[in-house]
Amino acid sequence: MSLPRNVIPMPRSRFLRVKCIDCGNEQIVFSHPATRVRCLVCGATLVEPTGGKGIVKAKILEVLE
Repeated sequence: MSLPRNVIPMPRSRFLRVKCIDCGNEQIVFSHPATRVRCLVCGATLVEPTGGKGIVKAKILEVLE
């Protein structure tokens, strides 16, 4: 009997590099936030929590692993 390849499952959450639509600031955010994530420069909302995967309101530049 062989062992399954994924003995430890990978998490579905990721860190994202996003760009603010208002000011162009790049920031790293979590894909499943518990609180509203705001831009550090202008204060615009980048990600809103939904109880699971957040609603990203900025441009996603990269998915970090």
